[in-house]
Amino acid sequence: MTRATRRPPTTQPPLHGRHAVVTGGGRGIGIAIARVLLSHGARVTIVGRDPKTLRSTEKQIGAPESLFATPADVTDSDSVSRALNDARSRFGAITILVNNAGQAGSAAIRRTDVSLWRRMMAVNLDGTYYATSAVVADMVASGWGRLVNIASTAGLVGYPYTTAYCAAKHGVVGFTRSLAIELATSGVTVNAVCPGFTDTDMAKAAVATIVAKTARTPEQATAELLSHNPQGRFVRPEEVANAVVWLCLPGSDAINGQTIVVAGGEI
Repeated sequence: MTRATRRPPTTQPPLHGRHAVVTGGGRGIGIAIARVLLSHGARVTIVGRDPKTLRSTEKQIGAPESLFATPADVTDSDSVSRALNDARSRFGAITILVNNAGQAGSAAIRRTDVSLWRRMMAVNLDGTYYATSAVVADMVASGWGRLVNIASTAGLVGYPYTTAYCAAKHGVVGFTRSLAIELATSGVTVNAVCPGFTDTDMAKAAVATIVAKTARTPEQATAELLSHNPQGRFVRPEEVANAVVWLCLPGSDAINGQTIVVAGGEI
């Protein structure tokens, strides 16, 4: 009589069965966040304004069974609602939301017109509210949810020539702290990740702006940005993504209402 061979138990990845949505998921930090969530077993919907960019990102990541892309303008609540309904149709209830869509604009206060002010509020703050309000019911009904808002060190301190951007990101931090208390007994946590200058298109645009408005070279402009980071380098998108996924993993339940700074010691 032979003894039956025992097979080792199958271990599911920690986010297996979870559906995550990443706004601004077509580039930069958004791509890094989508990748790390997928690697931990989540099904991921990426949302962005440009359908062409989203299609390119889908091909780049190459996970057709677990990745879905749908376009939306986060400054338009109806557009956000349609995109998230499409996401639910594909992967079911949304229990992880990463509000990553953002935009930076700079100008001295005397040159900060209403258009710039409203654009910074619409993309960075209104978009966070629209997406969050569209998924909270899913999370509360599930008894589990993770809301992670990508704010900025500009949500914690001030920088010159960025009053509108800093005001919007401070708003994101306040929104995070307030909602964390409101949902504290629901099984849903709300936290913010606050990167410093990160190696993305946004940082490249900041360098270009400094060059255009001053007599500095690109090298000098880059050095000025890097001077804010005690490590003397740009943050890598993957480092921000790792902080995001940590807040979503089992064992993070007591981390709520926090601002996790990823900036090499700047704050």
